[in-house]
Amino acid sequence: MKDLQDRVKANAFGVLNIHDLKATLKNKGFDLTNECYVLDVCNPRQAIHVLTQDIGMNVALPCRVSVYDEGGKTRIAMIKPTAMLNALSDSAELAEVAKEVEAILIKIIREAK
Repeated sequence: MKDLQDRVKANAFGVLNIHDLKATLKNKGFDLTNECYVLDVCNPRQAIHVLTQDIGMNVALPCRVSVYDEGGKTRIAMIKPTAMLNALSDSAELAEVAKEVEAILIKIIREAK
């Protein structure tokens, strides 16, 4: 996961929070056998652009990248920003931002593997 965090930073994004779902569920009395972390990642330049165009898009920010163990392998996943934006907005300008962010996140994930 450290490699993913390093790649996030190297691509002008930041890690705002890391949610340890296994630990959180354990504290609530439930056991999750798999490790599962969700990173809230953000590019401030893109975020302010999106929010000044449509403050309602705050429900889609920050981007979430999940790192989890499955079948003895570490996996990295995300919801594509383009898909999320398409569900929330018809703005062509914001669609372009989503495409840019998505391309960078895919690059980050590929570099982290």
